[in-house]
Order: sequence, then C-alpha cells, then structure tokens
Amino acid sequence: MKSISLFFACMFVGFCASAQILPTFQLGVKAGANFSKFDTENTFSSDNRTGFYGGLWARVGGAGIFFQPELYISGKKTNLISDVNGQVNEVKFTSLDVPLLIGTKFGAAGVGLRINTGPMFSLILDNKQSLGQATGNVFSGNFKDQAIAWQFGAGVDIKKLSIDARYELGLSKLNKDGYPPTKLNLFTIGLGYRIF
Repeated sequence: MKSISLFFACMFVGFCASAQILPTFQLGVKAGANFSKFDTENTFSSDNRTGFYGGLWARVGGAGIFFQPELYISGKKTNLISDVNGQVNEVKFTSLDVPLLIGTKFGAAGVGLRINTGPMFSLILDNKQSLGQATGNVFSGNFKDQAIAWQFGAGVDIKKLSIDARYELGLSKLNKDGYPPTKLNLFTIGLGYRIF
C-alpha cells in the first residue's frame, strides 16, 4: 500500500514539475490608446496626440519565460510644429504593427505581473498630412513605408483580462526627405482578453 501511495505521489510531483517546464499557449485580443510624438532635430518640435490600436496577441512559454508575438492595426497621430513660424502639420499614420516580445511573469491564483521587451516592426499602410494654408510644400514630409522600434513594457493579468502599458522607442527614421531626420516615439496603454 505504501509503495502505491509513493508511486502516485511521485507521479503527482512529476506532473506538477512538467507543467512548469512544458510550454503553454495562449491567444487573445487587445485594444487601447497610443500617444505619439516625433523625435526630430533642429527646426521642428512635436506635440503628443492620441491614437488607437487593436488586434491579436499570442503567448508561448514555460518556467516563467514567455515569447509574445502580436499583430494589430494602429492609428498614430502627432503634430509637427515649425520653430521658425509656428506652422502646424498634423500627421496621421495607419500601420500594421508586429511586436515580438520576450518577457517573464510573476504571480499565482490567476493574478500575475509581467514585464517584457522586444523589437516592433511596423508596415505603414497610409499617412496623411494636414497642412496650414500658409505652410506650403516645404513643411510636408515624404515618409517611408516601414519602421522599426523597440518596446519596453509591463502588464497585469487578472484571470482572462490583462492591462498593459508600454513605451515604444523609434529606432529608424520615418522620413525620406522633407523634414530633418525624424523618428516616432509612443506610449501605449491597452486592455486585453484571453480567448484561451
């Protein structure tokens, strides 16, 4: 009888250990707001503007480390202001964003704290510029159709809900010509739901 109990105890411990080592897979949806600002040089400054994003996330991991790829549509807005004459160019981007994040998670009983970081690849689908009447073509920019950034973030999971906050540091220059070298930095907040 003792040997049977010992056998089942060993099986239970082995199962618990393997559950921590074997990777798990999760899939969910997420939406939120972003606050964009150009990082530019010399004759321009930039104002924060509020945009949106929404899409899918997946999480694969085990033993406290996870890989989280995401795919979402993002609308980004910012104002670029001339330091010379105060003219404003409102720039709007629509992009397909793909963050590839590595992170770790702490917690138990359905509540967990996450931290993550990784590259973000952005395919710009559309950009619009709203120029003032007196601005002229000198103040317009010719933008590239892709960008690379790096994200740093943290989040909280409560059962199937999640809350995320991230900072996105632009690494590549967005403009081909028209402006001085220009990168886009963002702060994002989002609410997610785990489907399974």
